[in-house]
Amino acid sequence: MRLGIYGGSFDPIHIGHLWVAEAALESLGLSEIRWIPAATSPLKRAGTVASNEDRLQMIRLAVSGCPQHVIDDREIRRGDVSYTVDTVAEIQQELPEAEIVMIIGSDSLALLPQWHQPKRLLDMVTPAVVQRGGARPVDLSVLNELVASDRIDLFRRHVIEMPVIELSSSELRARVATGKSIRFRVPRAVEAFIEAQSLYRSANDASS
Repeated sequence: MRLGIYGGSFDPIHIGHLWVAEAALESLGLSEIRWIPAATSPLKRAGTVASNEDRLQMIRLAVSGCPQHVIDDREIRRGDVSYTVDTVAEIQQELPEAEIVMIIGSDSLALLPQWHQPKRLLDMVTPAVVQRGGARPVDLSVLNELVASDRIDLFRRHVIEMPVIELSSSELRARVATGKSIRFRVPRAVEAFIEAQSLYRSANDASS
């Protein structure tokens, strides 16, 4: 079993996230994708704007009807700061035969040496770095001090090539806050949920 894990705030989940996940399934031959929304990221201690339950519900709506997309809420249930290495260790205990592929962006790759126990993490997973169209080739040299050269070669074969996707969760939150449309940027069910729950609006707007 080749299991993809895809972590992040997903605040909100958008078409870009879904496109990356589907490309990973196809190009890497994964059995399933585990969506793992973060509770409190050690590198983003400001937290999220939507509640944990709201973020989970948006992911449920976005991947509904797609059996290869599985939601894993262990980091939210764990609470407080979560480290990826601990999450992966738990999954390994539950699925000892699984090969775990960790989907990350090139920005996260650059910070990976700062993660908690990065050497141990890279012994347990194969990172699959997303290379967006028009971006520079993925630079895996940042991992040279953490893993052997043959592992670097393996990681290079797991790069996920994507077209340009000019979307970010922060941009979508800003658009909602200023009354702009997010149609076609998120699944319609997620858009309707954001509107119904008055997510990402100011307190004055939400109470009006």
